[in-house]
Amino acid sequence: MSLTLHFHPLASYCHKALIALYENDVAFTPNLVDLSSQIERTALLKLWPIGKFPVLCDDARGRTVPESTVIIEYLDHHYPGRTRFIPADFELAWQTRLRDRFYDLYVHEPMQRIVGDRMRPEGRKDPQGVEEARARLRTAYGMIEQQMATQTWAMGESFGLADCAAAPALFYANEVLPFGEACGNLAAYFDRLKARPSYARVLREAEPYFAMFPR
Repeated sequence: MSLTLHFHPLASYCHKALIALYENDVAFTPNLVDLSSQIERTALLKLWPIGKFPVLCDDARGRTVPESTVIIEYLDHHYPGRTRFIPADFELAWQTRLRDRFYDLYVHEPMQRIVGDRMRPEGRKDPQGVEEARARLRTAYGMIEQQMATQTWAMGESFGLADCAAAPALFYANEVLPFGEACGNLAAYFDRLKARPSYARVLREAEPYFAMFPR
C-alpha cells in the first residue's frame, strides 16, 4: 500500500486528516504512534523533526507530507474522490483556506491551550492564559453561530477542507467550553459533523482512548 499515516487516534489534528481519508475511501496503512515510547518518538522525529503528527508517507511518490491541512491538499490533488476538499474556483478556494485557518487558529489553538493547562502540575498553571483562550473561543463561537444560520457546511452546501478542520476543533472545544444555549446554529452544525460517516468513524476509533483526555 502506497500511503502510510503516522498518527494517534486521540489527537485532534489526526482526526482532521483521517476525515479526509475516510471521506474518499483512500486506502492507507495506519501506524499508531505512542509518543511515550522513545523508540516510536525517535522514528517519528526521523520523518518530521518537529515531532508532531499526523505525518503522511507516500512511498509511490517518495514524499513525506506533514501537517493536516497540507495532507488534505495533497490527497485532494493526488488521490481525488467524490469529495473535493478545495474548490477549483479561486474565490471559493481562498475562502475555504481562510475558514480552515479560522478553525485551526481560533478554535483549535485556544482549545489546546486550555487542555495543556489542565495537564500542568500545580504551581505552573496559567489562569490568565486560560481565560484569554476562553474569550477567544467565545468570540469564535459567536462568529460560527452567525455563519451557520444560513448554511449546512462551513462553505455552504458542500463538505470540504474547512469542515475537516471544524469537526475535531469543535468536538474538543465543546469539552472545555460547552457551546451553551445561545449557540443553537453552532450546535446543529456540530451535530451534522458528528453524523457525517467519515467523522463518525473517526470518533468510534478514538473512543477507547477518550479516558486519556484531561476533563
